[in-house]
Amino acid sequence: MRQVSGNLTGLKPSELSLLERIYRRRVPPHEIITQELGSFLCEVSSELGRQVGVMITRRGDIEHVVVGDASKLMLPDVGRLRGAVGRFRGVRLVHTHLRGEALTRDDLTDLALLRLDLVAAITIEHGNRPGKVHAAHLTPPNEHGEMFMHLPSVLLRDLSVDFDAMIRALEGEFARRTPAATVADRGKPRAMIVSVQTGRRPGDGSTGAGGVRRAAAIADGEARVAELRELARTAGVVVVDVVTQYRPQPDPRFMVGAGKLDDVVTRAMQLGADLLVFDPDLTPGQARAISDRTEIKVIDRTMLILDIFAQRATSADGKLQVELAQLKYTLPRLVEKNTMMSRLTGGIGGRGPGETKLEINRRRARERIQRLEKQIESLSKQRGLRRERRTTRNLPIVSIVGYTNAGKSTLLNTLTDGQVLVEDKLFATLDPASRRLRFPREREVILTDTVGFIRELPRDLVNAFRATLEELGDSDLLLHVVDGADPDHVQHIRAVERILEELELHDKPRVLIFNKSDLGPGVADAAADASAFAISAQDASTLSRVLGEIETRLWHKPQVGGMTRDAALME
Repeated sequence: MRQVSGNLTGLKPSELSLLERIYRRRVPPHEIITQELGSFLCEVSSELGRQVGVMITRRGDIEHVVVGDASKLMLPDVGRLRGAVGRFRGVRLVHTHLRGEALTRDDLTDLALLRLDLVAAITIEHGNRPGKVHAAHLTPPNEHGEMFMHLPSVLLRDLSVDFDAMIRALEGEFARRTPAATVADRGKPRAMIVSVQTGRRPGDGSTGAGGVRRAAAIADGEARVAELRELARTAGVVVVDVVTQYRPQPDPRFMVGAGKLDDVVTRAMQLGADLLVFDPDLTPGQARAISDRTEIKVIDRTMLILDIFAQRATSADGKLQVELAQLKYTLPRLVEKNTMMSRLTGGIGGRGPGETKLEINRRRARERIQRLEKQIESLSKQRGLRRERRTTRNLPIVSIVGYTNAGKSTLLNTLTDGQVLVEDKLFATLDPASRRLRFPREREVILTDTVGFIRELPRDLVNAFRATLEELGDSDLLLHVVDGADPDHVQHIRAVERILEELELHDKPRVLIFNKSDLGPGVADAAADASAFAISAQDASTLSRVLGEIETRLWHKPQVGGMTRDAALME
């Protein structure tokens, strides 16, 4: 006999036995619930003074019998949903309401979060008899933004809905109305971006300095959303919708608030999304709380960036550094998904304090972090030896830095006739690539392409790639490449400068270059305002002034504090 779940405190054995016998009943597939079973639930519910419910499969089997308190149910863990877009769980919830109320917010939340076929509440009249049945199901995406469809409320004896036909038609409608994936997007994860921006929403009518600051904050928020879309595209994720919420401060538990989160999850289900991407980053507590309220996978901006790095890492260095960053980020987020995970390992003979599965996972993660740090340190020493050999040959080093997808690899290829991978995606380059660049009078430099930066680059990622970025410390000159056609290029410059300062490279001499001048005169104007060079990295004819500046900086104008190796040799 299967067990009853929920609030069982205070129930007598005879009452539990009475509830357990409900499992023997069956409901015809075409009925939501039989009058006999509905009447029995009302009688038991009145005697116990608690809500009683059943979860019924489409075959008519009783899968769960659930007991709550006077105002709500405590549903069991029904597991994760597996199925195609437009499909429901294949289980409906029917329960009693002691106070004559219609469906509550909790009922609709359960319907959405568990993706139930339907939820129904039977009210109880005098004499413990069943009253009206209030029922609702999810509705496909529509122009009105409605998420639930409420069926007409009727007495239990008058309930005549052909449930089997209704649910099949509903799933077919969901499949038709859910935006179809293009051929290129088939098989890719479908994501919904959730952006939380602090401050007043657009259109508040603020004026003066405060209004200017708010307008700047709004513009920055829009740029972040656009960047997050691009990160998702790079990661191979299809963005089906973006939800932006303006709050004075992010909700400490759910980031967006409990009610808004339920709306987000329901909307995600309407659109067939299987991934929620949050910005800004979630705390471990927020990630845990949100994951507990939905079966949709939950990640944040940092996790998305780490996933991109994991996809694109090819060298041994890169793979180790990405794994280290991932472990450091996920370690504080290792938690039990449910109480089953907290059981001690071992079984017979394993009594005593023991070690939980969670503790084992954390210990293994810490041990792996220590091993990775040692391996990265060893590789760092090898790179140091290679740099020393380059130093003895007196070749100046020029490193290309800049925001991701600014055109750094394209510039390297054009200058050196190289074949470094170039893609219109973020973080196309993870592993440094070095090529020789020959100047007149038999002069050569080592030109190095580096990983692109991004605003609020995850600290664990910066620390993991610090060994690789040590190459920048030995550079005689930095070429800071900016996507001059990007309207947010000023923020990009600031983000790069902040990271260079964090790497203690802010005193390194550098040349500012605005790329993509072929996209319009605005790039040249922006470059002039920033005292930078305007170029098109794809057009070698636009690079002569930059080459002249490199030659001048390295060989003709040695500077105190930024002296090149050639200048030191001249002395």
